[in-house]
Amino acid sequence: MAAAKPTAPVLPVLGGTRSSYRERVADALRAALVAGELRPGQVYSAPALATRFGVSATPVREAMLDLAKEGLVDTVPNKGFRVTEVSERQLDEYTRVRALIEIPTTAELAVTADPAALEALRPAALEIVTAAEAGDLVAYVAADLRFHLGLLQLAGNHHLVRVVRDLRERSRLYGLTALVEQGRLRDSAEEHLEILDALLTGDPEPVRAVMTRHLGHVRGIWAAERNSEAAG
Repeated sequence: MAAAKPTAPVLPVLGGTRSSYRERVADALRAALVAGELRPGQVYSAPALATRFGVSATPVREAMLDLAKEGLVDTVPNKGFRVTEVSERQLDEYTRVRALIEIPTTAELAVTADPAALEALRPAALEIVTAAEAGDLVAYVAADLRFHLGLLQLAGNHHLVRVVRDLRERSRLYGLTALVEQGRLRDSAEEHLEILDALLTGDPEPVRAVMTRHLGHVRGIWAAERNSEAAG
C-alpha cells in the first residue's frame, strides 16, 4: 500500500471571537513553518496562503504580522512575507536546549504526575498517529506541540512551558515530507504512545530512554533533507 502524500491543510470555519480565529490561523501557519511546508527564503502573499488554508485573507495577514513580531517571517512591502532562514547551528542549539529541559522534566513526571492526567493526553498522542497516517504534516506538528506542552504543564512550571513552546516554534522539521513518502512517519508518531506507556510505569528511567531516543529522531528529521542535498 502506497504511503499517504502530504495534504494541504484546511482550517475549518470556527466560532468564537475574531482574535481566537486569528490565533488559530497563526497556530496553523506556525505548524506549517515547523513542518517545512512554508519554505525559508520564499515570499508568500496573504491571499495565496488564505487559499491554501481555506480561509479569508484578513486573518492570514493579521496572523503573519504576529509571526513577523516573533521573528518567524519578514514583511516584504507590496508582496507579502518571507520565511526567515534558520541555520543548522541554530536548529542544533534548539534541539540541545530542548533535551536539557524536556528529558529530565518528562522523566520526573513518572513519579509526580497523576496517572489520570497522563491518560488524558492519550487522545493527543493518537491524533499524532492519525495525522501521520493521513500525511497531514500541519496537523502532525500541531498535535505534537499540544502533546509535549501538555506533558510539561503537568510539571507546574509555566515559564518552562513558554520556553519550550518558543524553541519548538522556531524549529524546522525539513525531513517530515520524506518520512511520509517512505511510509515511516507513523513510526515516529507512535513514539508518543511509548512515552505515555513509559510514564505510566512510574519509573523515570524508561521515560528518560524513550525521550532521549525521541529527541534524537527529531534532530534527524530536521536534518534529513539537508543531508540528502549534501549527499546529492
